[in-house]
Order: sequence, then structure tokens, then C-alpha cells
Amino acid sequence: MSELVINNLHVSIDDKPIIKGLNLIIRQGEVHAIMGPNGTGKSTLAYTIMGHPGYEVTEGDILIDGKSILEKEADERSREGIFLAFQYPISIPGVTVANFLRTAVNAHRRHAKPPQEDISILEFRKLLKSKMDLLEMDYSFGGRYLNEGFSGGEKKRTEVLQMAVLEPAFAILDETDSGLDIDAIRIVSDGVNALKGPKTGVMVITHYQRILNYIQPEFVHIMYNGRIVESGEKDLALRLEEQGYDWIREKFGQEEIA
Repeated sequence: MSELVINNLHVSIDDKPIIKGLNLIIRQGEVHAIMGPNGTGKSTLAYTIMGHPGYEVTEGDILIDGKSILEKEADERSREGIFLAFQYPISIPGVTVANFLRTAVNAHRRHAKPPQEDISILEFRKLLKSKMDLLEMDYSFGGRYLNEGFSGGEKKRTEVLQMAVLEPAFAILDETDSGLDIDAIRIVSDGVNALKGPKTGVMVITHYQRILNYIQPEFVHIMYNGRIVESGEKDLALRLEEQGYDWIREKFGQEEIA
């Protein structure tokens, strides 16, 4: 069982500290929810794990199975088993969903140990259709240009489809519920639930408890001022739903949120 370890992580953007000593362990098969007020560093955590060059790690480490990934580029981290579903997925006109996914699959296969041959078109079509069936998606989706003209819900379902095809060891969902109505949240959550299992650890980053009605976390963590200040089970998310974050501010002081 692989584990992703975040050890005393400090991260800055343009010399401004955002994450200030964060510790977290996620194992395959576990579902963790990261909650917290706006601007407290949740998305910064996601992008830092994925290797965004605009985020500077000033202290601490990120490890997979005891090996640091800090020196690896984002594509290398992807091949190590990390997947990030973006809060605001971008459009790529002229590139179909199917071609994009086949390119990603081949990039992973070429760097596998030992390297594997590129997936054939026939084999890939079979793989893609099986994942679309799992997510109850129409096959015509694969022929559309990536995220171009997609609704918010369609963009998020495409992110989940990427997760399904790549089968990461660790999936980070950065505010997947952002901008979605309740029906779209349910559809996207059903897709995530169909994919989570013993081979995939999931980190769900969210402001609200509502998505956690569908994706049931085993662990809930509250971020405040760049740190995880509280951890617990599902009832912690329910307390936030009922009381908001005022009790967190009272307990940990009225620090300026990063």
C-alpha cells in the first residue's frame, strides 16, 4: 500500500508564506476531506503537491513511499501516481477528449518499469468505453474538444473521466463542487465513488459539507492560516456546516488568513 506523506510543509508565493508547517499522510484506499475558509491555503496545497512551478517549497518535504518528489516536474509526479482535478479546468480547442486521454495513457506507459508499448487505438477505445460506461457517460463525449463549450458539470465529469482512465494512486479533487448545482454535484460524486477503492487514495478539497454527503470521507481536516489545525471524522464536517468557521477563529486566534 502506497502512502503520500506531507512533512512540515512550508510554501510561499512571491515570497509571501501561504502554507506554514503542514503535516498529512494519505494512504491508498483512504478518503480525506480538506476544509477551511477562503484563502487559507487549500488550493496552494493541491498545486504544490502536483508540482506547480509558481509555488516555492521553503521547508519540509513531500514523499511517496519514503522518496521525496520535490525535485520532480508535474508530469513526473503524474507518472508517480498523483492526479489533480482542477477547480477551473481549461479548454483546449482542437484536441478531442479521446486524443488527450490516449496521449496521457501513452506517456505513462512509456515511463513504466519496464516501459510498455503505446496502447493501440482498438485497445484504447475499449478502455475508454469501459470507463465511460462506469461513469454513465455518452460515447460521443470522447469526440468533443477538451472542455470547449462544456458546462461546469461536464468539465468536472471530464476530470473524473481522466482520473478513471489514468487510475492514480492519489487523486486530489480541488473544489470539484465549485459552481455546480446539486444535481451536477451528485453526478460527479457518483463518478468519484465508482472509482475510489483500495488502489486510490482521495483528497477532497472543499468549503462546504454538501459534497461530503455523497463522497464519504474517513478523515476530515480543517486548514486555517496555512496549517491543519483540527482533524477528525465526518462529524467534524457536520459541525462546520452547523457553526461555520467562527469557532476555529476563536480557538486559534484572529490571525490574518494567508
